[in-house]
Amino acid sequence: MKSNSVKPPASFEAALKELEVIVQALEGGNAPLEDSLKAYERGMALLKYCQETLGQAEQKIRILDNGSLRDFVGDQNDRGEEG
Repeated sequence: MKSNSVKPPASFEAALKELEVIVQALEGGNAPLEDSLKAYERGMALLKYCQETLGQAEQKIRILDNGSLRDFVGDQNDRGEEG
């Protein structure tokens, strides 16, 4: 049964960091089964949160960029041209 008192992450970065910790713990394989299942459940909730947050960011970028996404080309126009 899922708990309704699951604490939401403070931010995308916090969710990602917590997810990394959970993955490392699960890969270690030393936790009891019940703890591993709870960690897996939390990890899935964090993954869903991260995916939704990235989707929202992508949608905002599409709106700001008139409905299209373009490949990022770094440094060519960011610093201006020398010479």
